[in-house]
Amino acid sequence: MNSLPPRIYLASRSPRRRELLRQLNVQFDVLLFRSGERSDLDVNEDPLPNEGVLDYVQRIARAKAEGGWKRLALRHLPIHPVLSADTTLDLDGVIIGKPTDADDAARILKSLSDRTHRVLTSVAMCDGNRLEHITSVSDVRFTQLSEPDIARYVASGEPMDKAGAYGIQGRAGMFVEEIRGSYTGIMGLPLFETCTLLKSFGYPV
Repeated sequence: MNSLPPRIYLASRSPRRRELLRQLNVQFDVLLFRSGERSDLDVNEDPLPNEGVLDYVQRIARAKAEGGWKRLALRHLPIHPVLSADTTLDLDGVIIGKPTDADDAARILKSLSDRTHRVLTSVAMCDGNRLEHITSVSDVRFTQLSEPDIARYVASGEPMDKAGAYGIQGRAGMFVEEIRGSYTGIMGLPLFETCTLLKSFGYPV
């Protein structure tokens, strides 16, 4: 009898998602896609024409889970379900992803100043037979940010790999006046929704 706990793959580069998944005591291996100029076309994160924010984040999460599953056979890896996630911001219906450079990060943060935006994180799972997703939507209100506030935060380097150019679990926490929704969803992996999805695939959490 096999007493080893079941494993999954996490198709994400995010150290925050790995940390959150460990909180659930889920046994996982990291499955990475190619990035940069050699990025895999089936997980291209460019928005489609006239694509809404909710449709976008769900499409990308599902593409990562399905793309990860396909790569298991191509890379001759052991077969386990693939979990993926995607996070994006919605400000007045506009998709806001990761900043391209420091100037872009400053521009994004200025647009969020003294306003409420939505953070959407969609989690998807694929086991070869099923591809399912579940989405967390939270509201975040920022205080008014001065130019020195923004400049110091951008100089810290923290905004550069994060949707919306900030990490609520880091220094940007001091910018947040109020949240309505899932704190872990804003971080990038909503634990309640992730548990719900794992259980629906028979994973013991």
